[in-house]
Amino acid sequence: MSAHCMLTGARPGFGNRISHSHRRTSRRFDPNIQSKRYWLASEGRQVRLRLSTKGIKTVDVIGVEAAVARIRARGVRV
Repeated sequence: MSAHCMLTGARPGFGNRISHSHRRTSRRFDPNIQSKRYWLASEGRQVRLRLSTKGIKTVDVIGVEAAVARIRARGVRV
């Protein structure tokens, strides 16, 4: 699966590894993606979301209903 957050849209960043001799090779900075289940009361079911840790904190603040609405507004199927 691709390493991206369903809520915030965080995706991997790219850069370079720099060795002691200062040779550069490409590397990838992956976001901290966690799979988390939430109870969606309006639909009477649980939803599994792949969120970054910042996305999990956002769900804690705005609530799961608003978070799912934002995810669906981005065109992602939940």
